[in-house]
Amino acid sequence: MVGHKGQVVGYVRVSAADQNPARQLEGIGEVDRLFEEKVSGKNMVDREQLTDLLAYVREGDTVRVKSPDRLARSTTDLLALVQQLRDKGVAVEFVDNPELSTETAHGEFMLTVLAGIAQMERRVIRERQAEGIAIAKRKGVYDRGPKLTPEQVREARQRVAGGVPKAKVARDLGVARQTLYAALKGEGRYAEQGVAS
Repeated sequence: MVGHKGQVVGYVRVSAADQNPARQLEGIGEVDRLFEEKVSGKNMVDREQLTDLLAYVREGDTVRVKSPDRLARSTTDLLALVQQLRDKGVAVEFVDNPELSTETAHGEFMLTVLAGIAQMERRVIRERQAEGIAIAKRKGVYDRGPKLTPEQVREARQRVAGGVPKAKVARDLGVARQTLYAALKGEGRYAEQGVAS
């Protein structure tokens, strides 16, 4: 945006409605715009104020937060959020952890190191999952049957044809959307059931 004077945008999050944000508010000081949230932070999708903040900030702005754990609950989420803000040309300042602020060379370095650690953690988790699956398959305990019966698949197909959103059908059946999609397409375990459309 031409002529946009960068704003300092504050973000405060407390875990429950009865917690007092005063310490965080005092920590971040004067800001041009404040987004305040009273949710656990476990789920990014449940954080409306964070979503609004991401839509609000513009190139040249600085998001000021008291500490990284107020912005995200995991290193992976924190890095993704910081990257999303940086892609918009927005800096991130952590009052309690200035060594992670994106405007310093040290912050850039620390975030790069954290990104490397998070990537390594994901790789290790994937390797452990693969090892666990291989062991389970050797023991014959991994090959679970389909989660949905042929009757459930037929009913799901009728509901979807009747205009019910697939996400709702999956929720009602207690399965992931990917499971429902595979069942509706007659793929994977559902190919053997003979319920393909």
